[in-house]
Amino acid sequence: MGITEFAAMARERLAAFRPAEVAAGRRAAVVLCVVEREGALSVVVIKRAYRGRNAGQWGLPGGRVEDGETAVAAGLRELAEEVGLELPPDAVLGRLDDFPAASGFAITPIVASTADPARLVPNHEVHAVHLVTLDRLAADDTPYWEPQPTGSPLLQMRLKPDMTIHAPTGAMLWQFREVVLLDRPETRVADLLQPDWTRY
Repeated sequence: MGITEFAAMARERLAAFRPAEVAAGRRAAVVLCVVEREGALSVVVIKRAYRGRNAGQWGLPGGRVEDGETAVAAGLRELAEEVGLELPPDAVLGRLDDFPAASGFAITPIVASTADPARLVPNHEVHAVHLVTLDRLAADDTPYWEPQPTGSPLLQMRLKPDMTIHAPTGAMLWQFREVVLLDRPETRVADLLQPDWTRY
């Protein structure tokens, strides 16, 4: 599947999906941006700089929604600022469920794609940019549910030997996998556990 076929499929599946909204005073937006590199479709994932908020954590390009700004506008602005990828509004294919992060933010995940991405250049907020292939996201052994002494298991998205991502970012990647890649629109994520360290 090429990027054009993916975009058409994703747009159709997301149009049929009814994203859950979370009421919160503080809002943020992230972008699950699919690009095509060396014949593979991949999602852009970042590692935050080792200072400031969420230091050293895996994430998606994104940040706070400013006053008077929509989640889509905020996500696209942050994508351009953090990795140098400027996309027009029509690159947006849809959105997934708001995620109530332990940090107090309601995060809106925007799904977008581009057939001709610029070179990805991290800014001072980003330590590194990585591409995770859609094949890896869709693999049976990517999501792992780690048992907990009490309560629900903890989701781990095991994407590479040195890349295990938890909620909230892991939750959004998992819902993207389930809803967009595997056509399982019943998948919801608001109740997934978050490690304590994701609050900071």
